[in-house]
This record gives sequence, C-alpha cells and structure tokens, in this order.
Amino acid sequence: MGNCLSIQCGFENFIIRGWDSIVGQANYVRKLKQTLATLSAALEEMRVHRNDVQREVELAEQRSLMRLERVQLWLSKAQTMIAEAENLIADGPQEIDNLCLGSCVSKNCVASYKFGKKVAKMLRDIKDHMSKGAFEKVAESQPVASVVVRPDEQPISLESTIDDVWRCIMDKDLGIIGLYGIGGVGKTTLLTQINNKFSTTPNHFDVVIWALVSRDYNVENIQDRIGVKIGVLGGSNKSVEHKAENIYGILRNKRFVVLLDDLWERVDLNKVGIPKPTQENGSKLIFTTRSLEVCGEMEARKIVKVECLKPEEAWKLFQDKVGDETLNSHPDIPKLAEQVAKECGGLPLALITIGRAMVFKTTPGEWKYAIEKLKRSMLPKMEKEVYPLLKFSYDNLTPTMKCCLLYCCLYPEDYQIPTKTLVEYWFCEGLLNEFDRISEAQMQGDHIINSLLSACLLERAEESFDGKEYVKMHDVIRDMCLWIACELEAEEKSFFVKAGAQLFEEPDVKAWDGAKRMSVMQNHIKVLRETPKCANLRTLFLRKNELQVISDDFFQFMPHLTVLDLSVNICLEALPIGISQLISLECIDISRTGLREFPMELKSLTKLKMLDLSDMHSLRKIPQHLISSFSKLQIFRLWYMSEGYQEEDNVLDGDNNEKLIEELKSLQHLKILRIPPIRSMSALERFLSIHLLRCCTEALELRDFRESIVFDVLCLENTERLERLHILLCENMEEMQIGTQHSRVSLITDYTTLFYTLREVRIAKCQKLKDVTWLILAPNLRSVEIVACVKMEEILSKSKLGEVADVVGIPYPTPFMKLENLHLSSLPELKSIYWGALPFPCLNHIHTLNCPKLKKLPLNSDSAKGNHVTIKGLREWWEELEWENDASRRAFLPSLKLF
Repeated sequence: MGNCLSIQCGFENFIIRGWDSIVGQANYVRKLKQTLATLSAALEEMRVHRNDVQREVELAEQRSLMRLERVQLWLSKAQTMIAEAENLIADGPQEIDNLCLGSCVSKNCVASYKFGKKVAKMLRDIKDHMSKGAFEKVAESQPVASVVVRPDEQPISLESTIDDVWRCIMDKDLGIIGLYGIGGVGKTTLLTQINNKFSTTPNHFDVVIWALVSRDYNVENIQDRIGVKIGVLGGSNKSVEHKAENIYGILRNKRFVVLLDDLWERVDLNKVGIPKPTQENGSKLIFTTRSLEVCGEMEARKIVKVECLKPEEAWKLFQDKVGDETLNSHPDIPKLAEQVAKECGGLPLALITIGRAMVFKTTPGEWKYAIEKLKRSMLPKMEKEVYPLLKFSYDNLTPTMKCCLLYCCLYPEDYQIPTKTLVEYWFCEGLLNEFDRISEAQMQGDHIINSLLSACLLERAEESFDGKEYVKMHDVIRDMCLWIACELEAEEKSFFVKAGAQLFEEPDVKAWDGAKRMSVMQNHIKVLRETPKCANLRTLFLRKNELQVISDDFFQFMPHLTVLDLSVNICLEALPIGISQLISLECIDISRTGLREFPMELKSLTKLKMLDLSDMHSLRKIPQHLISSFSKLQIFRLWYMSEGYQEEDNVLDGDNNEKLIEELKSLQHLKILRIPPIRSMSALERFLSIHLLRCCTEALELRDFRESIVFDVLCLENTERLERLHILLCENMEEMQIGTQHSRVSLITDYTTLFYTLREVRIAKCQKLKDVTWLILAPNLRSVEIVACVKMEEILSKSKLGEVADVVGIPYPTPFMKLENLHLSSLPELKSIYWGALPFPCLNHIHTLNCPKLKKLPLNSDSAKGNHVTIKGLREWWEELEWENDASRRAFLPSLKLF
C-alpha cells in the first residue's frame, strides 16, 4: 500500500510540475501557507474599510441623504468577497495538513493546486476591490417630488396623525388611503400638511397632484386640475375621454401621488385618467371624505379616522386663537374660556371660529353671554361659519335619514342613546315607512344608523355592562341639528328641546303651542299641572325627571301624540285618568316608574304598537283583558332586572301567569316580547309550546326551578330572538346539558346558530351546577355573569366540549370571540374558565371576587390585543395568579384594578 501511495504521489507531482512549467504557477502549492496568511491580513483590511464605508453611509442617511448606487454596489460586492474569503481561510488548515516534503508536494496534488489557485485569485480580487473603495462622497441629497406647496395654518395636535399617514404612504402595500371625519375636524388641514411634507421630506415620487373634488363632483374639473400640473392642457374642444387618455399616458410612466380633497361620492379613476395605484407602479391616491362608505367605494386599503381634539389639545388651540392678552384681562376669564372651549366639543373649526370671535371680549359678562348662546345653539359666529359647513353633510341625506337624525337631538348633550329604543321610536313615529312590522323595520333602522355613523353625524358609544349598543351625537353636530330643527325649518319641524336644562318646573304653557316634537327629559320637574294645547304634538319626552303627579287634564289637548316617554320617574305611582284621551298613541314607555297598577282607561289606546313596562318593581296588578285589548301591539316588555337573588313578588305568579299568557296569545302582531320570571319547568314548557310567544321572546328569566335536576338547553333552541337568559335560584339543577343523545344526533349540522342571537347570560345561586359548557353554542355572547354557584368547577369543560365535537362531527369554535364582560363572583370551587389561552378580541372587563381556587386566567400576551382591559379582583388573588410566562403577566399588569 505504501509503495502504491508513493507511486501515485510521484505521478501526480510529475503532472503538477508539468502544469507549472506551462503556466508558471508552481507557487500555488509551495507558498499556500504564506498566501493564506496574506489573504487573512487583506480580509481584515477589507472588513475595516467596509465597516468605515457602511458607517459613513448610515450617518449620511440619518441626515436624509441617499446613498450612491456605486457605493451600494461596492458594499454588496465587498460583503460577498468577505464571505468567500472567510470560507477559504476556514478550509486553510486542512489543506496545509495535506502538504508534505517542505510543502512542495501534496497528498492530493490536484485539489491542493486548485485550492491554492482560488486563494491567490481571491487575494488579487480583494486588492483590486479595495483600490476601488476610495470615495469622495458616499451619499447625496435625495430628490423630492414635484409639488406645489399650499398655504396652511400650523396644525395643532395633528403631528401623530401626519406621522401615521406618512408611514402608510411609505408602505408599498398600501396604494389607496382614505382620511375621513366630520366636517371641520381638520381633514383638509391634514391633507395640506401631507402635501407640503412631500416638498421637504426625501421620497421616491415624481409628482404630487392636489385636486379639490367637493360636493358637485365633475370629472372634467378634476382632469383640468391634474392636466395643469402635468402639462396636459385641456381645451374646450377635447372630450373627457380624450383628456383621460392624455392624463393616463403621462401618469402611467411616473410614480405619482394624487391628493383628492372632499369626496362626497366615488370618483371613477378610469374616467379621470388616473392609473390605479398598485404595488407594482408604486403610486398613491390619498383622499378626504366625511363618509366611511365612500372609503369603501374608493377601495381604500387603509382608512384613517380624523378625530376631534382631546380636551387638553382643544384648550391649547382655543388659547392660541383667543390670545394671552384677552385671557389675562380679568381673573375670571380663563375659567369661563375653558367652558366656552368645552362647548366646542374638540372640533377644530368651532374652536378656531369662536376663539377668534372672543379675542376682544375682556369682561366676564361677555363670556357668560357667549356660553349661554352656545348652549342654545344661537351664537352668530356658529350660525354663519360652522353650522353651514356641517349642514352639507345633512343636505346629503335622504329625507327619511334627515328626520331620523333630527330626532336624535331630542336627547340631552352627550347622552348615550340605545339604538334599539331609537329604532322602535322611529318605527312608532312612522319614520320607517318601508315596513309595517318592527322585525323588518329594525333592518331599515339599523341601515339608517350605520349610514349616519358612516357620515360621521352619529358616533358609536362604548357598550355598557348591559350588552346594549348605543350611539351619541357630537355636541356641535347636535347644536347644528337644533339650529336646523328650531331655526331653519322651524315651521316644518317645530322642535322644542330643553333636555338636561336643569328645569324645576314645566315649561310655560305658551311654549307648547305649535310644537311637533318636545323634549324636557332629564330635568327636575315634579308636577305637571297645566293643560297645554298641543294640536300638532307627536312626540313628548318626559324621561328621567322627578315626576310625582300628572294632572288629569294634562293630556286633554294632544290628539296626535304618538310617542310618550315617561320612563325613569320612580316617584310616579299613578297615571292620570286623562291619559285615555291619547287615542293616537302608538308608543308609551313607562319603564322604571313607581306605578302600582294600571288604570283600565288605557283600554282606549287601541293604536298602541309598543308598551314598555320594564323594571317596574312596584307593579302588582294589570287589569284582566287590558293587554289583549291592544290588538296592534308589536312590542311588549314586562321584565325587570333582579336587584338581588332573593324571592320577589311578581305579576306573573300563579293565576296571573296563566291569564297573562292567554292574553298574549291573542296578540297576533306581537314581534318583541319580554316577560317576568318563569318559575317551573312545566310553566316553561307551556310557554314554549306557543309558537307566537316562543318566536318573539327577547329575554327569559328562569327562577326557582324545584323539580329539575338536569336542564336540557336545547328546549330553548327555537327562541329565534332570545338575547338575554337569566337562570336564578335553581338550587336543584345539577347539569345543563346539550340535549339527550337522541336530540344531539338530530342537532344540527350548524350548531353554532342555535343561540346566535344570545348576548347576555346571567346564572346565580344554582348551588349544584358544576359547569356551563353549553355556552359554546352562543357565539355572539357579550356578557357572562356567574354568581354564588358554590359547586361550579369549570366554565367550559374540556371533556364536555370534546363530546360536542364528537357528536356534531366538527371541531368546536373558539369560544367568547365577542365577549366584552366576564363577571365571576362567590364561586369557591371554580378552578378553570378555559384550559388554554383565548384571543378575546372584544374583551373589556374581567371581574372576579371570592374565587380562591381560580389560579389561572385564559390569557397570554396575545389575548385582547389593542383593548383597554380592566381586571378587577383582590390583591391576594392577583398575587397568586399563575401565568403562561412573564411576558403575559407584564402585558396585563396595567389592567389590574384592585377592590
């Protein structure tokens, strides 16, 4: 073997010497060790020089300069060469070990020759590349887009929004960006700032084009504005199509930004000639609008709502416009000025307009007068400069939407209006005239509310613990609506609104004359003793006063009254006999009043469509045959939220229960029903056997079931409108199961639609209940409250959920995706809500008290992202909580609110 190796080495060395004699490169093998050392030194020099150039480039870029392309090319090549050289040097020791006879020959001569040649070549390449790396400059000023700088006022508190929009512009995936908000909020100011930023901030765009669209959208006008900017002259002899072709021909070869201000409807980019911005062409379209709907029609990939200013920002802007000289002219003025600023509701246009108007008002009396005028929506500056601008949004509505919007200003300032009640009032008023049934009218009402939200004329209010949805009006929008209803269109609308006006007595009888809609809700009126003559009155809001007595003659001259709201007058114990004269009444809300019984005289209200008796804890008697006399009734609520979990008297006890149900059966138009507690399984079965009642029930309370050990929740599966389910004091109930084995098989392919409408579940004092796994069947739950169930161990049981999945044949969905509020109290055995972390995208509140064995919440650092979650509990409980990791604990530490 040794002789063979010698012969082979000798033969290969002979070949190498032959090659060397031809190419003159015998040193590749002989000087490999020396060459590698030289390469290592050259590599280190290359690294140092590369780092120096890279650092110089980064410093230049921090000064908004742009690196030269030849510098970038040099850095890229340097990086590649460094990696290759490092690999060669790493292989060097092995190749040197293969050498023998004083490094003149190799055990594998061909491989050593090739390796040595690579090393020598890399050394030459590095020296050559280093010689090209001496730069006089590595970067230069970046070009900015061709843009016409527009005059503007220095924005107040728009900086963060400008930064957000600029990031969107720099995002290559976002071609069309919509900015929306109410009139006067600063959308044009924001767009102007964006336009001007292109002139000072380095970017890769060729041209920035501004075009005002406005309400009377005209394709040709937009074309002309764009044409002037890009050098395409219009001319009256050119058609819209020809202009579009010319504009498209130029813009298709440019990276452009088109800024369209004040869109009221969709602009057809093809008709104008604007190429659609895409990731490929890198162009952008940014527009402003008052309508979220327009953002959708324009296919905006990013929508930014321009919000009103926060109180501290609003005050800063107002101070800036009024000036220090006026604010310091009297010690009382700063406080009064803060009240004036507050009346502007954070709307920049109002703050600027009123601020300028108050510059020379240097006496407290002038400021107090301005406050009173603002409260009454009568300040001339608002009427001349602010309201007309906002009215453009109003003018763009359909007649029905206008009436529905003005209706909202009957409520006090900053009032959270329940959307369901609002739509029901609209329906009874005849405003939703497309349908004659509330179930269908609700869809029209929801569409109108969404349209008003989209137009920024209403705002979505935060949902409260009761699971209802609310809207509210911005203060200035409400003032504008009152201005329209009480001033511009006074003869037609005839509104009288003193809601939340701190009245202690009813308005003077003359104030009622000619009024069509009247609201004196949320005041301190105790007695209604006058006999106003209101031939035209259709709407009367007396909600949330301190009413004790209403005279018998009060309703005598209100022949057309349609909606009467007497709710939340807890001291009102009786209705006047004269209420029987309201023969046109279609809606009466007497919820949360102190009435003890109903007068039989109500029987004359034969047109009644809505009767709300919710939360009437003092009510003991409803005359027999009274409810059945309301043959047109569509909405009937006789329900109260239990203030505790003790026994309470109820009008549906015993015979009253059966008699009322018999009367309800005769109401063939009934669509929405809420009734007091049902107290036995047999009573529930009888109730659910009546198709009419089962299909229109919105809320059920099952209380004090004695006979039931197992409750089959599938008995409720056909309650098509069920929103609230309360189960209280069912002390023998051990299990709430999802059907018998037989009923499960017929269940139901789409079992998540079983309780699709259910929003709120409340379970209390069910002493033997161990879990409520059936909640998996309610995908739209907003609120879950479980209290004083002493054997409750799990909310959702893993084993039982597995049974559901096996029976249905599909995996169960992620639970609680819509849940906002979770209240757990006095559950001594509760160990688990859910065995893993849940996303909880809508979660706002977790409330736990006296749940000592609950050591882990179904939360991790990704749960409830972006939500302002409050976790309320005792300190001892919080300190013993176990978390998936420290990141999860840190994520929810700011959420903690201790009892």
